[in-house]
Amino acid sequence: MKSTLSSIQQKFVQKNTQQGQDLNTVKSSNINVLLNRVKQDKKKEIQKKLLFSATVSLGAVLFGVLVF
Repeated sequence: MKSTLSSIQQKFVQKNTQQGQDLNTVKSSNINVLLNRVKQDKKKEIQKKLLFSATVSLGAVLFGVLVF
């Protein structure tokens, strides 16, 4: 049972690491790229909210017109 557990751990480590990449290397990111991504995500979210609000408003108006 113990050898099975260690073999599963080894397979997991091999699967989640890339070839030629050391496990102790630190990944770095450019802060400008991350900030731009946040800005783009906010813009997309605002556009989705505006579209949803417009659709709901149009649906309510059409429903009101058809009923009354």
